[in-house]
Amino acid sequence: VQLQASGGGLVQTGGSLKLSCVVSGFPSDNYSAAWFRQASGKAREGVSCINSSGGSTYFADSMKGRFTISRDNANNSVYLQMNSLKPEDTAVYYCAVDWTRVICSRNLWNYDYWGQGTKVTVSS
Repeated sequence: VQLQASGGGLVQTGGSLKLSCVVSGFPSDNYSAAWFRQASGKAREGVSCINSSGGSTYFADSMKGRFTISRDNANNSVYLQMNSLKPEDTAVYYCAVDWTRVICSRNLWNYDYWGQGTKVTVSS
């Protein structure tokens, strides 16, 4: 089982990035997935999660309307489109999969598999 995250980089305030996470090694797409992030010196926090059916949840009001999570089961991928980025969005972003639940959760301890992280830096 592998999760390969990519798409991070350096952008200016107000810019956009699309993160991708390729999920491999699962026998089906009946899993929920999520994006978390961890800023330097801070705890890991949830960004958004998506059910196996495609329904999504955003964990903070500050991300609603700016971030969009999606998945493409045909390509075994989960995405996070991030618009109107702010310096406070600077963090390492991690994708994660909960193999045991089709309905996603904000609890990071529910997630069994994690990608390696992709760094997002937003300059002011």
